Amino acid sequence: MARRTVSLTMRPERLELDDLPGLVALEGEGQPHPWSKAQLHNALVDERAHVLGMKAHAVLQGFAVFYRLPFEAELQAITVAPQARRQGIASVLLAHGITQARAWNSERLLLEVRASNQAAIAVYRRAGFQQDGVRRGYYRNGAGREDAWLMSLPLVAGKA
Repeated sequence: MARRTVSLTMRPERLELDDLPGLVALEGEGQPHPWSKAQLHNALVDERAHVLGMKAHAVLQGFAVFYRLPFEAELQAITVAPQARRQGIASVLLAHGITQARAWNSERLLLEVRASNQAAIAVYRRAGFQQDGVRRGYYRNGAGREDAWLMSLPLVAGKA
């Protein structure tokens, strides 16, 4: 399948409380174990969080949740609508999150990803993330459990 690119009319924007219904709908269709409405609401109102989204014709196509931690930042969620995948939305959201983490003076950006999610792992590797470890049996799946890969991106020169 040929890779499409993000429409020039779609730009990352900071999401607000009035975006909550779209977040809930997208998370429900895009994830096997979606965040609850309460979790998404909490991310939108938490001053440590940066919730970015991309919309086409006012419909949310993808979003990412980044958190500021002491010395680090964490990508806690990234979801793209099934019909909008392979268009570069995740890469754009990730790039903007990396910029935000640098603005926070974070030393590195952390994430965890299902070991089976090769598409996401490829996006993270293209952005410079490296695997740091594994959490065995961390995620539930239809066959039981699967591993989580721990990945990070150094944001300060000389730090690894």
